[in-house]
Amino acid sequence: MAGPKPVLPAQVAANIGQYRFVAFDVETACGAAHSICQVGFACVDHFGRIDTFSLLVDPNTAFAFFNTRLHGIDAARVSGAPDFPAVMAHLAPFMARQPIVQHSSFDQRAVTAAASHYQLDMPDFLWVNSVTIARQAWPEWIGNGGHGLAHLKKQLSLQFDHHDAGEDARAAAQVVLLAEQKLQRSLVEAHIPKSKRSKPPQ
Repeated sequence: MAGPKPVLPAQVAANIGQYRFVAFDVETACGAAHSICQVGFACVDHFGRIDTFSLLVDPNTAFAFFNTRLHGIDAARVSGAPDFPAVMAHLAPFMARQPIVQHSSFDQRAVTAAASHYQLDMPDFLWVNSVTIARQAWPEWIGNGGHGLAHLKKQLSLQFDHHDAGEDARAAAQVVLLAEQKLQRSLVEAHIPKSKRSKPPQ
């Protein structure tokens, strides 16, 4: 079953068209990339304010013990939640309005895998990798702790609960904002492929 219709929080719905970028994160039920069980969004406006929300997603597959131990989500928690097609039917148009920031390429791979699994046509999102942005801002951590969220949490004094999609999305957004503050320039737009910069999705 598809589950209930997902809706945008009132604050986010009121600000559609006002966000500079949206950081996005997923959690999965098992080792299959398509098994998305939670999606998180951190919506950043032109003043650096962040609106965060997350949704549980029914992956229509069994949960692996390892994954549940990591993020705390199991079959009981997603019971009655919308599945991926239902979530994307309502949220993909919102995602397509601005660049989507992911921390590493896993989230894009998961969305692509889920779209293929359910045979969905998806918008051509403007994906931007915040790991690349973090490397640009803090090259001294290459080979010295790296630029994963766990290491950045420590080095940048970020406060978030790792492996919660909403929290991880907010952390990725904060990494981008701190990197832009350090380098004193916009970085998200600079990392959009040149062929897509002039025609952002609507």
